[in-house]
Amino acid sequence: MLRYFFVALGGALGSVFRYAVSGLDFKISNGIFPSSTLLVNLSGSLLIGLLWGFFERFEFSPLLRVFLFVGILGGFTTFSSFSLENFNLIRDGEIKTAVIYILITNLGGLALAFFGYFIARFLTNLAR
Repeated sequence: MLRYFFVALGGALGSVFRYAVSGLDFKISNGIFPSSTLLVNLSGSLLIGLLWGFFERFEFSPLLRVFLFVGILGGFTTFSSFSLENFNLIRDGEIKTAVIYILITNLGGLALAFFGYFIARFLTNLAR
């Protein structure tokens, strides 16, 4: 039961962080491009890779693991929003924008997850 509490608490915090970032769309791109969702997905990918690299090298509690990975990052990242935004772009005939957004999010996210992982590995090797 305690795991569910930590998932819920982390999910609430991740959702609040995501909401705080969501106001950037209009500040950065006047709402034309879904920049806040892109920023959240890419930074979430970097964070999950970075944290995974640390969790592989050091002993952390299982509760911290579910709090961070399932809770905070699960509440923070937004692939459901990503899907709906692409649906709307395609529906509205903005095929080129949708394809660019899909490619940047997926390729960038994967690259940043690897980058975060290797940063963690590098830092943990320095600490030895």
